[in-house]
Amino acid sequence: MCVSYSSYIFLLIAICFLEMSGTSDGNFMYFAFGSNLLRERLHLKNPSAAFVCTGRLKDYKLNFGLWEEKAENLWHGGVATIESCQGEEVWGVVWTLSNENLPTLDNQEGVSRGVYSPLEVSVETDDGVIQCRTYQMNNFHASLPSPQYKQVVCQGAEQNGLPRKYLERLEAIQTNNYSGPSVLDQIRAVTQPPGIK
Repeated sequence: MCVSYSSYIFLLIAICFLEMSGTSDGNFMYFAFGSNLLRERLHLKNPSAAFVCTGRLKDYKLNFGLWEEKAENLWHGGVATIESCQGEEVWGVVWTLSNENLPTLDNQEGVSRGVYSPLEVSVETDDGVIQCRTYQMNNFHASLPSPQYKQVVCQGAEQNGLPRKYLERLEAIQTNNYSGPSVLDQIRAVTQPPGIK
């Protein structure tokens, strides 16, 4: 079998990243702060995801935007990202996923298209600090989220017991008032019994 030099380098980088993320057991840790707070959303493409705990990322703030000024996306509005900001904090969920879902998670986050870049972060939890993979938007342009996106983020925060004050902050986020189809329809199709609209 012939492997190109660039493929070999990419493989080495991937292996190093997996080792950094505590993945020697065939899994990696992922910190979700946006739509992937909601279990059903994450499971659409990443069925191996299992809840570990909630945690907070210190010295970052949550923001919503697009990776290009007028980018189109399945959510029809801004999506979540994190930005370095001294004294702020972002709450989220630590999930463990099979290494087999690393490509599907990267694909969901648009890594190959340059939408998000993977980032290694230290998440504070009740049981100590956990090293996790997360994602940060490239070329950020602030943009309001759609009501559907905000709903999924808030449902995920509530589902996993994020602090009430943080949930209230999420609920206070303004939206762009979009009404129409979105990824929320796919989530509802999976979570609602047949025949219920």
